[in-house]
Amino acid sequence: MLDLSAARGRDGTFDPAFIEALRDASHRVGFFQLTGYGATPGEVDELFDVTRRFFELPLESRLELDNRLSPHFRGYTRLGHEVTRGRPDAREQLDFGPERPAVEGYPPDQPYWLVQGPNLMPDRALPELRSVCMAWADRMSRIGAELLSAIAVSLELPEDYFDEPFRDSPAWMAKLVHYVGGVVADAGPQGVGAHADYGFVTLLLQDEVGGLQVLPPGSDNWIPVEPVQGALVVNLGEMLEVATQGYLAATIHRVEAPPPGVDRYTVPFFWSPRLDAVIDPVPLPPALAARSRGITDDPDNPMLASYGANVLKGWLRAHPEVARIHHPELVPTTGS
Repeated sequence: MLDLSAARGRDGTFDPAFIEALRDASHRVGFFQLTGYGATPGEVDELFDVTRRFFELPLESRLELDNRLSPHFRGYTRLGHEVTRGRPDAREQLDFGPERPAVEGYPPDQPYWLVQGPNLMPDRALPELRSVCMAWADRMSRIGAELLSAIAVSLELPEDYFDEPFRDSPAWMAKLVHYVGGVVADAGPQGVGAHADYGFVTLLLQDEVGGLQVLPPGSDNWIPVEPVQGALVVNLGEMLEVATQGYLAATIHRVEAPPPGVDRYTVPFFWSPRLDAVIDPVPLPPALAARSRGITDDPDNPMLASYGANVLKGWLRAHPEVARIHHPELVPTTGS
């Protein structure tokens, strides 16, 4: 547990005790919970309320936002239609990001620009959702930037070290997620399968139901991440593993589906850089460099230094229907 309100001293610099605790948590486990980040209980309640009300809309209203309509992987994903590790997840969700126009005429060797585009929001059926979600995203962007500054200091770098890849147009992503157990037959107990996140820092607001588990680096034991009311669960993504050559790991995590008849709601926010950002290795001090684990060698999921290429790889794999409909030229063929 880390308290962000205690992160800086009166002189504005980061508190050494906070930095030491952050360094320990981020290197050993890659997961921690964050309090004192400035949101009021009312803001949290409002976000969960609008999330529940979205998933209580009639299915036909949600399908007006079907992500198969979006070449940018935005909008509503039906139960069982996101795939992790080749298996459907027992969840439905609404994906959104910065509200920007689609990029036209991008170079053929930069297909990741297709990820940018307008959101699909329930402006007719639930108009307040857009403003609530975007206000939350604004707050999470500030928290993500502050945490990344603290992580830089924990690596004995200047606190603005990671600012440049985020300058002007960070490609953050967010979701409203509803887990439902016992409905998606092929999912079994999988709420979402074991995976790591694509970007730098993930900030997750989870309800009281639980089910999130983390696998620390080098461990064979899954650890439950117990819900703490109002706290953010923080984990580190693949870009930090690439940047630190494995001193910080993109920690594997998963979610067990809730029991039948139990609903679980979460709001993950992924603090991510510009789509054209390329992340080079950071100059770690010798004592930290000696503890780097190297980048995870997974031929089925190579970690790419180009953030845009890394996230596009993930979207194509997780949403095969969207990929086949809008981007068939990017879908790998087999058997040739």
